[in-house]
Amino acid sequence: MSTAEVNGQRLYFEDSGGDGPVVLFSHGFLMDHEMFAPQVEALSDAYRCITWDQRGHGATPAGGPFTYWDSVDDALGLLSLLGVEQATFAGMSQGGFVSLRAALRAPERVSSLVLIDTQAGLESPESVPAYDAMLEEWTARGPAGVQELVAAIILGDGADTAPWFAKWAAMPTDALVHPYRCLMDRDDLSDRLGEIDVPALVLHGDRDSAIPMERAEALCSGLAGCAGVVVVHGAGHASNLTHPEQVNPVLRRFLDDLR
Repeated sequence: MSTAEVNGQRLYFEDSGGDGPVVLFSHGFLMDHEMFAPQVEALSDAYRCITWDQRGHGATPAGGPFTYWDSVDDALGLLSLLGVEQATFAGMSQGGFVSLRAALRAPERVSSLVLIDTQAGLESPESVPAYDAMLEEWTARGPAGVQELVAAIILGDGADTAPWFAKWAAMPTDALVHPYRCLMDRDDLSDRLGEIDVPALVLHGDRDSAIPMERAEALCSGLAGCAGVVVVHGAGHASNLTHPEQVNPVLRRFLDDLR
């Protein structure tokens, strides 16, 4: 458990250590580094797994507005501080937004991409009013009134919500303001996917209600290094957390094949 000062920003991170190839895991909105615990456990015998809390999440504060390009600079700066020149960038949802941007900003630093329940485009316009209303309720009265709905969107049915409800309850009610604006105001990368030329693994839950499967298919088809979407059956948005028994073997094979 460590913190680093990067680009004037304090970042929380965890590093499994070792001298294997590095995998940097970037979490989704309203999650934190712990959502990749199943992957760290499965991979750290052969890979150096680095997880971190992005601005406004977990133990990393957000002192003001920022973009996912700022998050890329945070990630790259953290890797530089740790002496890592190149890594696999693995990201779930907004972590995928960061990972794609890293491949565009610093392609020499990104050896491959693992993109989980994410997309290159923007939120569906019809979803925005509901998301805005949830944020308004959260900032006004805390998460209790919307946490069941939020958990259903992120975790899906039957997931263990208690740890995440506890985390959300401990957050200042205004902590999501800057991360939410970053999420909703991001730029569309759909027309830039052709600039990315690294091996890419795209995994997507077939019950993901936040990002439909066709967005994953469009993402994969736009990436030269993607051989096809791996469907995680029965999984919602956070498929790596809720269905690691499907995700981890595929992820391990992908990484092993690159060695």
